[in-house]
Amino acid sequence: MRFTEEHEALRRSTRALVENEINPFVSEWEEAGIFPAHTLFKKMGDLGLLGIAKPEAFGGMGLDYSYQLAFAEELGACHCGGIPMAIGVQTDMATPALARHGSDELRKEFLAPAIAGDKVVSIGVSEPGAGSDVAAITTQARKDGDDYVINGSKMWITNSTQSDFICLLANTSDGPVHRSKSLIVVPSNTPGISFSERLNKLGMRSSDTAQVFFDNVRVPQRYLIGEEGKGFVYQMQQFQEERLFAAAMSLKSMEACIESTAEYCRDRQVFGKALLDNQVVHYRLAELQCEVEALRALVYQAVEEYINGSDVTMKASMAKLKSGRLSREVTDACLQYWGGMGYMWDNLVSRSYRDSRLGSIGGGADEVMLGIICKLMGTHP
Repeated sequence: MRFTEEHEALRRSTRALVENEINPFVSEWEEAGIFPAHTLFKKMGDLGLLGIAKPEAFGGMGLDYSYQLAFAEELGACHCGGIPMAIGVQTDMATPALARHGSDELRKEFLAPAIAGDKVVSIGVSEPGAGSDVAAITTQARKDGDDYVINGSKMWITNSTQSDFICLLANTSDGPVHRSKSLIVVPSNTPGISFSERLNKLGMRSSDTAQVFFDNVRVPQRYLIGEEGKGFVYQMQQFQEERLFAAAMSLKSMEACIESTAEYCRDRQVFGKALLDNQVVHYRLAELQCEVEALRALVYQAVEEYINGSDVTMKASMAKLKSGRLSREVTDACLQYWGGMGYMWDNLVSRSYRDSRLGSIGGGADEVMLGIICKLMGTHP
């Protein structure tokens, strides 16, 4: 991967946003269990950061995904996981299918304001009985005249309590499960939509998450994204960008854990010498940094192939698997060296420990990633 001055300029803009508009407020937002998505996203929209790889015709920059990679990597410097995740939902999880397959009318009405930061977006896929098993969703969208009438519920929906619209995956027919689903734009203020209280999560505390209920929710059929029955395929495509984004975002977060742990261990005196002077400590931190660099190389290679038109399902799945597992390993190892201080709630390493645990669950659990990899290797029974 070769980065240009344009990539570096984008990195600097993102880094400044993180340092000035996010990190000073993270502790407050973590305590509140929510962050001001409309305010932050509008600032990001004004900087062009919500449409880096989106079409210029709808307010995006029209750049290739290597620029999105640079953006995602810099977001990893946030002092929490919840805000980068919420941003990633807006840019890489809820809008890729809309940008790629939506009609011009639909993209003008919904994609353009999402890129501008005027609208907050959620992705409605997971359900109480269907998380990684996307084919098992039961939410229905039945035709009635020129409308769809939607019934069902969605679970663990990021940005949901602040969203202006949801990119919803629902069953639009009774056919085979991989050809019965469609993606539909559903405005969040449509009659019949209701939300649970914000969910009380282990981590990602600053990101608002709720269950969403659909009771005879009526939307026009023109809100269909692309072709009816192609929703499962579109969602699988969206997952590739989601997984690349998640892996890229984890890199600097892990490095921050390693660096802050090294600094703490340099200052912490144990048995008459700095904790960092123990070989077991500085060797372990070196091992972890090697692993982060190996993951970075995998992510960069996957993105390079992606922008050249290759199918990167296997490498994106590998990167997602590795980032989730390595984040757990890095944060656990670093927390150990902080001792009792690491066990405190407001320690950044303990926050990363809690936040990063989602990496092996959301967007496809580790076991699902392994299943995909095995299938593509030809070793699946």
